[in-house]
Amino acid sequence: MAEKLRIAIPCAEGRLAMHFGHCQEFALVDVEDGDIVGTVTEEPPTHAPGVLPAWLQEHGVNVVVAGGMGSRAQGLFAQVGIRVVIGAPSLEPQEIALQYVAGTLAGGDNICDH
Repeated sequence: MAEKLRIAIPCAEGRLAMHFGHCQEFALVDVEDGDIVGTVTEEPPTHAPGVLPAWLQEHGVNVVVAGGMGSRAQGLFAQVGIRVVIGAPSLEPQEIALQYVAGTLAGGDNICDH
């Protein structure tokens, strides 16, 4: 069976945005069997606690890759079954998605302090 993923990456100016909750848009990258099969960008709803996890779940997201994210937000994503990777570098969304599926994405310290 084909492995399908939808990876959400918060973006600003075409690259991963370091502040997750206040990004300009999300790149939703569809991956099937390790290959990118599509990318769409969506403007997020107004930022408020709990809104983004539900919104991304409605968009079929399995994984969120972020530079940083507060612990409360991480818990809310876990509750809706979305895996969170933090500490990602500010790269283009497709590069981040390819590194994630290849197992080479270097996560790091959470740059968010709340």
